[in-house]
Amino acid sequence: MNNAVEIYNTLTRKKELFKPLISGRVGLYVCGPTVYSDSHLGHARPFITFDLLFRYFTFLGYKVRYVRNITDVGHLEDEVEESGEDKISKKARLEQVEPMEVVQKYMNSFHHNMEQLNVLPPSIEPRASGHIIEQQLMIDSIVRNGFGYEKNGSVYFDVEKYNQQYKYGKLSGRNLDDIKTNTRELDGQNEKKNSFDFALWKKASPEHIMRWPSKWSDGFPGWHLECSAMSTKYLGGQFDIHGGGMDLTFPHHECEIAQSTASLGHETVRYWMHNNMITIDGQKMARSLGNFITLQELFTGRHKLLKQAFSPMTIRFFILQAHYRSTIDFSNEALQASEKGLERLMNAVKTLDELQVSEISTIEVSTLKEKCFAALSDDLNSPIAIAHLFDGVKMINSIKAGIEKITGTDLADLKLFYHSVVFDILGLKIEQTADTGESDILKGTVELLIKLRNEAKANKDWATSDKIRNELNTLGIEMKDTKDGIEWKLK
Repeated sequence: MNNAVEIYNTLTRKKELFKPLISGRVGLYVCGPTVYSDSHLGHARPFITFDLLFRYFTFLGYKVRYVRNITDVGHLEDEVEESGEDKISKKARLEQVEPMEVVQKYMNSFHHNMEQLNVLPPSIEPRASGHIIEQQLMIDSIVRNGFGYEKNGSVYFDVEKYNQQYKYGKLSGRNLDDIKTNTRELDGQNEKKNSFDFALWKKASPEHIMRWPSKWSDGFPGWHLECSAMSTKYLGGQFDIHGGGMDLTFPHHECEIAQSTASLGHETVRYWMHNNMITIDGQKMARSLGNFITLQELFTGRHKLLKQAFSPMTIRFFILQAHYRSTIDFSNEALQASEKGLERLMNAVKTLDELQVSEISTIEVSTLKEKCFAALSDDLNSPIAIAHLFDGVKMINSIKAGIEKITGTDLADLKLFYHSVVFDILGLKIEQTADTGESDILKGTVELLIKLRNEAKANKDWATSDKIRNELNTLGIEMKDTKDGIEWKLK
């Protein structure tokens, strides 16, 4: 098959033929999660998108080094204005635990969700807190090259100075005059030369838990810096593809370009790829907006917006049915349609083992394959590829009904094609289905036990109360007493 792949480059705003820096190899970096909370549906999209890219390049015979980071320090609440508390430190303060306990808890949760969604692990998964020295060395080079300055123990990137020699805003399409106009002055930021300068190193306030020694101060790196430092450490001074959600285009990825260029004297990324958002009622799904549904809630059906539980493979299929650069609007109806479509596709795959062969074929397997791979090679057009798979489903069902015929050779080719695309490339699994019956039984059983525990507590029968809680915990059900009652979730 033709290995030519076109991908949309956000930097040039057009589709381009992918030409690897090193023949037969692909260097891919994707911005990973900030691990301070459970992953929601919106988080699933970039990791499924770039899992598809990883799988497809691997299928085509490329040796892919896929690097996806874990952000465990430096991500402040207001990531544009660089203000507020560190997200992980805040969570640690609220839960009264060490920050790295928060990191470990939600990193474990993230990995579990990715495994459920059949997202392959990356080749390397570096953590920001494990690369403080590399980030400090990059700050040194930026300052030495004249694009950074120290003030009161913090180090900032001089955007205006950089823009005089290079172009700040080229990825997002913004110009510095517009940025100046739309950036407000904030209290506590008057130590910057300009309000739009961003932090490379922040001096830690006395109450800030996460801090490291440096020649500037005890502090922590700016959020943008980690990706510049870790991508170049593991992929080199220039690499093929950098991916992430389109919400990261500005300021995060724009700052990455500036930092890397200021440090090395040239850009590092050849192709920038960005997936679009998942929305609810036309609004971006985000934790900050309070309109999110966690993946665990989707898998169990325990959310007020959900009419039922949906399996991880239904969620994966739902995301793959839209092109990665288009928006997806959440609805129960859309998820239910995906569930039915997935069932139909998987039934057809099973039917392949039941087909009888003939001496002639009345269908063209090669044409079906060409169309499907052409779609995938056209900027990962998974919805068109899936549409061709459903054209094939009609063929399979027609052969089963005796309307069409297929030879043994063509049947073997058709089986290999479906297994390659459905399982290896799209990453679907035939055994995953949403079992709403089991979910309803589980929910009813747990709520009955909670009722019995409440009665035991009311009767001051602490032994029975504790026994119910401990037994549920042993079974993987976590209970939490809140002012509104008892909340529970699967670990």
